[in-house]
Amino acid sequence: MNSQKIRSETLKVYEIGESEIQELLAYNHNVFNQNGLKDLSLPLEPESHVAVWEEYADKANKLGALAALKPHLVQFQFPIASDISKTEAYRGATRKGEPVEDMAIATGLVFSEPEKLQLRIHQTLAGPIPIIIAGNRNDFVTLVQALTKRNEPQPVPDSMGACIVGGYNNWHRISLYKEKWRAQNPQHSSESDWKAEFKRIIPHKELYQDRFILLSPGFYSNVKPAQLGLTESEWQKLSLEIRLEHECTHYLTRRFFGSMRNNLMDELIADYRGIVAAIGYYRADWFLEFLGLESFPVYRQGGRLENYRGEPPLSERAFKILQTLVKTAAENLEYFDRKYYSKGSRNSLEEVSMLIALTSLTLEELASSSAEKFLESAVTKQHKKLLEN
Repeated sequence: MNSQKIRSETLKVYEIGESEIQELLAYNHNVFNQNGLKDLSLPLEPESHVAVWEEYADKANKLGALAALKPHLVQFQFPIASDISKTEAYRGATRKGEPVEDMAIATGLVFSEPEKLQLRIHQTLAGPIPIIIAGNRNDFVTLVQALTKRNEPQPVPDSMGACIVGGYNNWHRISLYKEKWRAQNPQHSSESDWKAEFKRIIPHKELYQDRFILLSPGFYSNVKPAQLGLTESEWQKLSLEIRLEHECTHYLTRRFFGSMRNNLMDELIADYRGIVAAIGYYRADWFLEFLGLESFPVYRQGGRLENYRGEPPLSERAFKILQTLVKTAAENLEYFDRKYYSKGSRNSLEEVSMLIALTSLTLEELASSSAEKFLESAVTKQHKKLLEN
């Protein structure tokens, strides 16, 4: 029986109509192309932007993260203000790399606890990536607004505690490239020559675009420690570990498969990795708490689930079935994890094998009665492939 047949048969158990089945088949379609893993060799080489961020991190260790980042991330030069992104000054600085020294509106970002801002280079299963950690919730919101919302005061959901900033145009890297290019081409380094060279490098985004993670120190998914039976300090520490590995898992799927979606399967995989990294084993009840499904079938408003309804949004009936699927899938995943892995015993090869195995399956397959068989087969297959590479 092929995957599409398995998925359809799993959905028919819920006695829903053909239209809902097609909605869910489309929503849960597997976009992770496994063909890209044929020549995968671990560990992966760092992406090209990491080198300059290592310099930022060294400077942050000496002077603090704000002092290290402000001269190089142009959005740090502007405050959060309505319609600032529409001004000529802002557009010139962020789109053309124009200097900000004489711009009256370039008064800088305001942080409530700038001394608590941190910058790290974190080693992930997919290579190193820069991490900026805010000192408090308000400063995290400021970072998100500056670096993903063009310094506009747009709302950031309470359940959002991290994000990956991708495709970030780093004008500092461009200026470094320009200096090197001029030194190598002294006879042809006029401004008109540089404009021609700049047009040439535009398609080569690895030369100037960065990827990094923003983290909040708050409770993960806005879940209070009492809901998990933990103390505030315990949950604060675990929250940061889960949040960090969650985002690093999105980074892994982005590097391995070129895909990182706002989808429940992506969230299941990322939270699986986050929870395991934090406590050594998987807990489905924690994941359901994060989503707002701890009292299934009742959904708690404000949980993360509502962020993953799809585009266009799933119908009410299909969305209810999706909730059942993800609950069953999470419980099946916990059963498999506890049966096949001892607490804290897995190595990096096993961790990568498990993550890649999960990307080869669908939510319907994980929610089916054969989930254990599918997982065992997929993990074994991926482990063998990685050993061969």
